[in-house]
Amino acid sequence: MAGKGNALTVRAVASAKHPGTHKRPVRLGDGGGLYLQIAAGGGKSWLFRYRVRDRDREMGLGSADPDGRSGGVTLAEAREKAATARKLVRDGFDPLDTRQAEEAARRAAEEAAALAATPLTFQAVTEGMLAEKEGGWSSSKHRAQWESTLRTLAFPHLGSKSVDDISTDDVLNVLRGIWTKTPETASRVRGRIEAVLDFARARGWREGENPARWRGHLAEILPKPRKVKLPEHRPSLPWREMPAFMAALRERSGMGIHPLTFAILTAARTGEVRLARWSEIDWAQAVWTVPAARMKAKRRHRVPLSPAALAVLEAVQQHARGSSSLIFPSATRAGAALSDMTLSAVLRRMNDGCGGDQPRWRDAEGRSIVPHGFRSTFRDWAGETRPEGREVAEAALAHVVRDKAEAAYARSDLLDRRRGLMDAWGEWCSKTPGELVVIHRHRPA
Repeated sequence: MAGKGNALTVRAVASAKHPGTHKRPVRLGDGGGLYLQIAAGGGKSWLFRYRVRDRDREMGLGSADPDGRSGGVTLAEAREKAATARKLVRDGFDPLDTRQAEEAARRAAEEAAALAATPLTFQAVTEGMLAEKEGGWSSSKHRAQWESTLRTLAFPHLGSKSVDDISTDDVLNVLRGIWTKTPETASRVRGRIEAVLDFARARGWREGENPARWRGHLAEILPKPRKVKLPEHRPSLPWREMPAFMAALRERSGMGIHPLTFAILTAARTGEVRLARWSEIDWAQAVWTVPAARMKAKRRHRVPLSPAALAVLEAVQQHARGSSSLIFPSATRAGAALSDMTLSAVLRRMNDGCGGDQPRWRDAEGRSIVPHGFRSTFRDWAGETRPEGREVAEAALAHVVRDKAEAAYARSDLLDRRRGLMDAWGEWCSKTPGELVVIHRHRPA
C-alpha cells in the first residue's frame, strides 16, 4: 500500500486497475487513512480506515468517480469526507456511529414530515397507532381482530374524517347499526374507537373529551350491552353424551385428536392447548402451568392433570423435540402451532360421517358442537353432579371473579380441591356406554 507521501492524483484514480492475480481487492493509499479500493471486477470505491477506542474500523465513503461525471465521489470529495471523519476521531467520536445516528435522525425527520403532510384522518391515526404498538399485542390474532373490526365497522363512517372533528354523533352513527344486533362486538368497537382517539389526543392531534367514552357519556345514551341481549353461548354437547362422544373420538385418527382430547380433559381453551409447551408440564406434581401471557385474564393458571390427561401427554411424548418445544406442533409446518381449524375439523368430520337431517354431535338446539363448547359441557357436568361447588368449577375454567369484594379474598387457586374435580371429569369422559350410571350430588332440602 502507498503511504502518506504518495498521494493519489485524479489521473491515478482513473487509470488504476486490479492486477488480476487474485480475487482480493487492492488498495491504493492517499494518506491520512483514505484509500482507493479496487475490486477484482474493476469496481472502485473510497475507504477510510481509522482507530478509535482501541478498535480498528473501516468506513466506506462511496464509489470512486475520477471526473465527477458518473455521480460518484471524486478524489477531492473523498479527501473532504476523510478530513471530517478524522476530526471526529480526534474529538473522541466514532465516525461510523455518528453517520448511523445522523441517518436515523434524517429518517425520523422524513417520517415526521410525511406524517405532517398526511391528513390526520381516523384511518391514518388507527394505522399509525397499530404500527407503534407492534410487538405489544397479546397475539397476532388479537391485533388482526382489532384492525378488522375497525376497518369493517368504523372506517366506513369515520375513516376519512379528521380525528379532531369526530363528534359523539359520528361515534353513534357507527354504533347504532350494530348495538342491538351484536352488542358484544359493538362494545369492543366502541372501546377501540375510544383508544384510537385517546392515542390522537396524547399525540396532540385532537383536544377535548373523548366522544367514544362510555362512563358518564355514551352510557347515558345507549343501553348497557348486557341488557340488550344475552350472550350467545357456543354450541356445547350435553354432558351425559360425553362418554359416547369420547369413545367415538378415540376411534378417530389425525393430528387434531390428541390436542382436542387434552383440551376436553383439562377444560382449557383451545388456544392455551395449541401453544402448550413441554416445559410447562410438571410430571412429578401432575400439573400443567399456563403462563399469564397466554391466559385470557392475564394470570398464571395451574391445571391439575388427571390420569386421563396424563395419558394423552404420554401418547405424544415420543415426538417431543426438546423441553421447550410445542406439545402439539403442526405436522406440516416445522416449529409452528396447530391452527384452531385443525381441532374444529375433527368435529366437522365426526358429524359429516353420521348422515341424517341433524348432526350426531349437537347441542340442545340442534347446532353442531364446537371445541370451545366443551368448557360449557364441563361446567354443566360439574354443576349437576359434583359436590365441589361453584367457586371450584369456576377456578377450573380460569374464570375471573366479577364481584370485587369476593375477588379481594379469592387469593388461592384451589388447586388441591380442583384435582379431585378434574380426576372425576377424566373418569366420566373415559367411561364406556355400559358403565353409565349418573349419580347426582346431594342437594340440601
